[in-house]
Amino acid sequence: MSEAVNRDVINTECVIIGAGPVGLFAVFELGLLGIKCQVVDTLAHPGGQCTELYPDKPIYDIPALPVCGAQELVDRLLEQIKPFNAGMHLGQEVAELARRADGRFDLVTGTGTRFDAGAVIIAAGLGSFQARRLMVPEADRFEGKQIHYRVRSAAEFHGHDLLIAGGGDSALDWTLDFCGKARSVTLVHRRAEFRAQPASVARMRDLVAAGRLRQHEGTINALTIDGDRLVGAKVLGPDKTLTEVGCEHLLAFFGLHPKLGPVANWALALEKKAITVDTEKFQTSVPGIFAIGDINTYPGKKKLIVSGFHEAALASFGVQHHVYPEKRQFLQYTTTSPIMRQRLGVAPPD
Repeated sequence: MSEAVNRDVINTECVIIGAGPVGLFAVFELGLLGIKCQVVDTLAHPGGQCTELYPDKPIYDIPALPVCGAQELVDRLLEQIKPFNAGMHLGQEVAELARRADGRFDLVTGTGTRFDAGAVIIAAGLGSFQARRLMVPEADRFEGKQIHYRVRSAAEFHGHDLLIAGGGDSALDWTLDFCGKARSVTLVHRRAEFRAQPASVARMRDLVAAGRLRQHEGTINALTIDGDRLVGAKVLGPDKTLTEVGCEHLLAFFGLHPKLGPVANWALALEKKAITVDTEKFQTSVPGIFAIGDINTYPGKKKLIVSGFHEAALASFGVQHHVYPEKRQFLQYTTTSPIMRQRLGVAPPD
C-alpha cells in the first residue's frame, strides 16, 4: 500500500505517535518490512525526552556505542531512517483517535491534520509533559532567557555565574558538569536529603568542602532584578533567614508533570497511567493500536531505551500482521536479504 493524500486526509499504513528514540526506531523497523508511516509529535523537533531534557548528557547503554550523547543518538536515528521517507508532523498533538468499523483508524491533530491509518503505534514516552516551573513573582519574565528548565547547549552557560535549584539527578548532574566550567555554581535544595544517585551527592559534598561549589538548604522565594536583568535570587532557609545569591542564569530542575493527555480518552486499558500491552507484539487492548517505550506497562517492564528498541521491533511485526493478515510472515536479515538491502538503499553483498 502506498502513501496517499485524498481530500486533505493522509492515507498511511501506520501512524507513530511520538518522535523520541523508540518512535524513530519503529520507523526503521517498519521500513525494513516495507511499511510506510507518518510520525506525529507535540514537540517542535524530533528526539522526545532525550533532546528536550538532556541533549548533552552522555548515554552509556546503547549497544555498540560505548558513549553517545542524547542528541547524537537522535541524529544517528534520523540518519538511519532517511531511506524510508517517513512523514514528520512536529509541533502537533493527536487530539482524536477512533477505530472505524472496517478496522482502520481516523486520527486528527490539534492543528487539523487528518490521517486514515491501518495501524497506530503509540511511542509517546511519559505522555504529555511539562517542567515544573519556578513559582515566584516575575519568574515568567525571564523564562527562556535567564531562567531555564532544561539545558539545550551546555556551552552557553560556561563562564557564567549559575544558580541551580533541585535535588534530583538532573540538578546534581548539571551541577557537577558545570563545576569548573562556569565562573561559579551555587546549588539550592529545599532539604538536606537529595533524591539523586548517592555517588553524585557524595561528589557534590566533596566539591563544597573543597570550596569549589556553594550549596544552600532552602527554597527560592524571590528574584533580585536590576532593570530588565535577573541578577540573583533570595533563598529562604529552614531557620527563616534570607540569603542573597547572585547569578546570571537560574536553572530549575524540579521534575516533570507527566500526563497522558488525550491518550487517556482513547478507551485503552490503563494501569497506573501507563498503557497495558501484551509481550508478543506490544498490542494494546484495542486491536491495531500498539504501545512501545515508557508509555506502556507489562510484567517485568524496564524503562530502558534498549528495551524500547526491542518493543519497536516486535510491534512492527504486529503492525505488518494487522495491516496484511493474509501475508505470510518470515524473518529476513539485512546482511543477506536483497529486498531489505534494496529498501535501505545499499548495494548487495559481493
